[in-house]
Amino acid sequence: MKRQMMKNIGNQMHKLLKELFPINRSLSGEGVRETLRILKRENPELNIHSIKSDTQVFDWTVPKEWNCKEAYIITPDGRKICDYNDNNLHLVQYSVPFEGEVELDELQKHLYSLPKLSDAIPYVTSYYKERWGFCISENERKKLKPGKYKVVIKSELKSGVLNYADIIIPGKSDKEIMFSTYICHPSMANNELSGPTLATFLAKYVKSIDNYYTYRFIFAPETIGSLIYLSKYLNHLKEKVIAGFILTCVGDERAYSYMPSRYGNTLADKVALNILEYDIKDYKKYSFLQRGSDERQYCAPGVDLPVCSIMRSKYGEYSEYHTSLDNLELVTPKGLEGSFNVYKKIIDVLENNFYYKVTVLGEPQLGKRGLYPDACTPDTDYNLAFLYRNFLAYADGKNDLIDIANIIGISADKLIDIAKLFEKHNLIKVCYN
Repeated sequence: MKRQMMKNIGNQMHKLLKELFPINRSLSGEGVRETLRILKRENPELNIHSIKSDTQVFDWTVPKEWNCKEAYIITPDGRKICDYNDNNLHLVQYSVPFEGEVELDELQKHLYSLPKLSDAIPYVTSYYKERWGFCISENERKKLKPGKYKVVIKSELKSGVLNYADIIIPGKSDKEIMFSTYICHPSMANNELSGPTLATFLAKYVKSIDNYYTYRFIFAPETIGSLIYLSKYLNHLKEKVIAGFILTCVGDERAYSYMPSRYGNTLADKVALNILEYDIKDYKKYSFLQRGSDERQYCAPGVDLPVCSIMRSKYGEYSEYHTSLDNLELVTPKGLEGSFNVYKKIIDVLENNFYYKVTVLGEPQLGKRGLYPDACTPDTDYNLAFLYRNFLAYADGKNDLIDIANIIGISADKLIDIAKLFEKHNLIKVCYN
């Protein structure tokens, strides 16, 4: 099962992402529910929840449910432009219904474009203030001529529900590893869909292993969704979660990026930095002052969950961000597979990140166990033997696997098999601190 799941993982992920791409998602509505139904098909354990509009959540209020059937503009010469059914980025998210004719000067007040990216359609939202508007490329905007424009927005704002979901995969321990991603953006591949796609396949991976920790995968609209989740499970999460990660912007092939927790001193930060430093090397390290995703909620004062993030191109730092250029060409099977492999290593390391203590006094005799070269010649390669001895030197019960790896200067992922080998030979014992 594990080998079959891992085969062509990037192509499998990209196929799912491509299926989800055209769905009209927002903070709430049928697009979110359709997305969750597809994700539940992939992981039947997915639990879909809802919360009523106007519910108070900490300092926020759950907005009304929004759906839209169609929206477009008819030009004075009869052309249909900004058609929501052609590209769902054309309509400002949460636009109120509107039908009527307006002059160009009035229409311009409701149009959004990007002069520096003249072919791109921007992504604009208005969740908490009622207005209507359309997004258009700068080049198309420049072609607009004076005259009357027919505007049609068949949307609906109603007292409904906001949906979110989670997958809980029990382990031997009730301590949890948490992954959170969001499902509220329309057709944007990297900033939106790479996260839920990665979470879906990481959940499949966890189900294929004999996991020690319990795993929690959260799928919720950004900001308000994470706040809702915290309002319901904060005490449990604070007690149980030992490491958490936000999955976003993980689908392109550019350099990796690291967003720390608020103080950068959690187990999640520790394992992320070890993998980045020794396996990736070429990555960009950002400050928490440059945050912008749900780390704002999970790391907020009083919440303080051990949550960080490894991305590819960080949100807000790549030119295609929040535009129609964040598409299926930007996100590739290779990019998705690279991020999957990084997080797979993180899971594997955390699953084996125990405190180890050597069981003999003095340096163990490795030769009699077949762990040391049996002939000492000028051509003997002692590198592995030195690695073995260095591991044992710091297996004093005070260092976990990542600590030992950092001391030696190696990826903790590369010490997993060594730790298991030493356990097999009764050279070390696991200390469950």
